[in-house]
Amino acid sequence: MVSKIPGPNYKEEVKYSLASFFERWWNTYVKSPNHYITPEQYKAVAAMRVCRTEALGIDHYVCEECGEISQVYHSCKNRFCPTCSWKDTMKWAEKMKTQMLDIPHRHVVFTLPHKLNNLISDNKRELLSALFKAAAEAIKDWMMHKYKLTPGIISVLHTFGETKQLHPHIHMILSWGGVNKNNCLEEITGEYVNYKFIQTKFRCKFEDKLFEMFDSNTLEQNFSDRIEFLRFIKRVNGNSWRVHFEPAIQIPEEVIRYIGRYSKRACISEYKITNIDGENISFKYKDYKNLDFYGKPIEKEITLNYREFFPRLLQHVPLPYFRIVRYYGAYAARTKAVLNKTLVKITNKTSEAPEIEENAETYEMAENPRICKNCNTEKTYLFSTFKNKKNETIYMTRFRPEKNKIKKTAA
Repeated sequence: MVSKIPGPNYKEEVKYSLASFFERWWNTYVKSPNHYITPEQYKAVAAMRVCRTEALGIDHYVCEECGEISQVYHSCKNRFCPTCSWKDTMKWAEKMKTQMLDIPHRHVVFTLPHKLNNLISDNKRELLSALFKAAAEAIKDWMMHKYKLTPGIISVLHTFGETKQLHPHIHMILSWGGVNKNNCLEEITGEYVNYKFIQTKFRCKFEDKLFEMFDSNTLEQNFSDRIEFLRFIKRVNGNSWRVHFEPAIQIPEEVIRYIGRYSKRACISEYKITNIDGENISFKYKDYKNLDFYGKPIEKEITLNYREFFPRLLQHVPLPYFRIVRYYGAYAARTKAVLNKTLVKITNKTSEAPEIEENAETYEMAENPRICKNCNTEKTYLFSTFKNKKNETIYMTRFRPEKNKIKKTAA
């Protein structure tokens, strides 16, 4: 008897697979792409297409009591892969729980005006880093000005909106309180926020970087001169830069759920794919401009041809070596090292780690491949198999690599 087990925390089988849609149309699309495909995008698609297939390998375990064999498929571990990114998110959220200040937290969203999207596309690394810094410094300045506290900040970058168009924004987990000048932990009472102060600080700090790059000729842009650039900035400032605060979260478990929901997940979840029909793919999204009777966004569906869907999705492949999660204030590495020596109670480590759930995006715990479900005994690792380019099955063991290769069999 053989049971195939994808591995711990693997998502329950979905109806439609994003990898299968890429497998069907990617080779056709790359012959005449709508937009330039970067090496990192090629790498992300290639990884997702072979994730949990024989190409990456299968580990085989056997129960010495009853002979049951389990097969565990290797994952690609790419940040663009919907399954692997969510598994990584859960591990990260569990880790963060042991490092968070033992005070309430708030979920804050900083959003750039859409008129800046072209500049963002042409200067991603520099301006997305500026977005991180501007949001964190705006919050730190206000908290110090108002409460004389240094808060803990976890910032997560999202570049996509519900329909997967470019929509750069920061999801921030902000400690509602922080560390005072005496290195004591202090909680904020009430939920007062000076939105105008924070919005102005956020805008000014981001625009300072724009001006710095423009004046040093490091900004990729199409303005004829500085006057035209200034007029553009004036149009951008016609609307307020959006900053949104959610109410304070008192229970640490709820904080972790927020972290899991808005952290390092891929830009599209497979459970949202509603149909794949030939060249078209359909997925559901929330329309925040249209609310129902209860004030919740109405769920709608969008259908795209692969020639439109692929570039829309690929623009969100993370840049190489670009950190999409950053820490500031009391959660910055240098500050945290000092606080750990002085704060008596910096973290909440006593409560049990919660499960991270979000509707159909919940990942069910698969059976442990090392434990036999019949005998409840630990299984023994046998070998691993791989498919090579000639479609041959290669048997290998994990140990003694100089003697790994055992035999080949034609598929």
